[in-house]
Amino acid sequence: MSPPEIVGGAIGLIVGLLIAFLIRLVLLEWFSVAGAAGTYIGLALYLIVSVFCVYLGVRVGVKQRLGWLARTGAAAPAAGPRAIPKIVDTSVIIDGRVVDIAKTGFLDGPLVVPRFVLRELQMIADSLDSLKRTRGRRGLEVLSTLQESMDLEIAESDYADIHEVDAKLVRLARDRKGKLLTNDYNLNRVAQLEGVSVLNINELTNAVKPVVLPGEELNVSIIRDGKEQNQGVGYLDDGTMIVVENGKRLIGEHVDVQVTSVLQTVAGRMIFARPKR
Repeated sequence: MSPPEIVGGAIGLIVGLLIAFLIRLVLLEWFSVAGAAGTYIGLALYLIVSVFCVYLGVRVGVKQRLGWLARTGAAAPAAGPRAIPKIVDTSVIIDGRVVDIAKTGFLDGPLVVPRFVLRELQMIADSLDSLKRTRGRRGLEVLSTLQESMDLEIAESDYADIHEVDAKLVRLARDRKGKLLTNDYNLNRVAQLEGVSVLNINELTNAVKPVVLPGEELNVSIIRDGKEQNQGVGYLDDGTMIVVENGKRLIGEHVDVQVTSVLQTVAGRMIFARPKR
C-alpha cells in the first residue's frame, strides 16, 4: 500500500471503532433490560457490528484518501530534485553533436539558449564568408531540431553591463545555478575558475572512445603525409588521428599497423603506429 492509502485506512479504522463504540452503548442499553442473557446477546452483536464498522471504515478510508489528504494539504507529492539547466554556447550549437547526445537521454533538464547566443549565431549565418555562413545556418538547423526533441528555453537575460559573450555565459550559468555546455577550451577554463560546472562535449567524446594500447593492431587508411619525414596520417572511424611511421609511401592504401604509443592532448587523442609489413 502507498503512504496515502495507509493514512486513509488508519483514519477509516479510527472512525469505524468510534462508530462501533457508540453502537455498543446503544446495544447494551437495549439488551440489559433482559438480564444476563440480554447482555451476552448485546456483546455478541457488538462484536459483529465492530468488525463490520472497522472493515467498512478502512475500505472507505482507503478509497477517500486523496480527498482527505488534498483538503489537509498533504496530498501534493514531495517535489523531487530540480533538473539542472544546461546553458548552451555557440560552439556546441554549430558543432551539432549535442543533438545525438540529447537523443540518447544523457542530457536531463532544460537546455537554455541565451538570446545573445542566438544573435551571435544569426550574425554568423548572415556572414559574407561562405564557410561561416554555412556553419551559422547549420547551427540554426540544430536549434530547430533540439526544439522539437527537447525542453529548449530561450533566455532573455542579456547583462548589458558585460560586453564579452563568454563572460555573459558564465554569469548566466552562475545565476541560474546551471551547467555550461561548451566545446570552447578557453571558456571551459574561465568557467571552472569562476566556480561554474562545465560539460565539454569534446571531453565526453574522448572519454567514450575505445581504449587503444601499445602493441594492439589496427587497420587504417593512410590519406596524407605527416609533418615529419616519411610519416603518413590516417584516421579511425571516431576521428582519432593515427600517425604511421614510414607511412608516406603507403598513402591511398588500407594498411595493418601496430600501435607504438598513444598521446593524449587537449585537442584529443593521437596514436602513433608503424606498418606491420
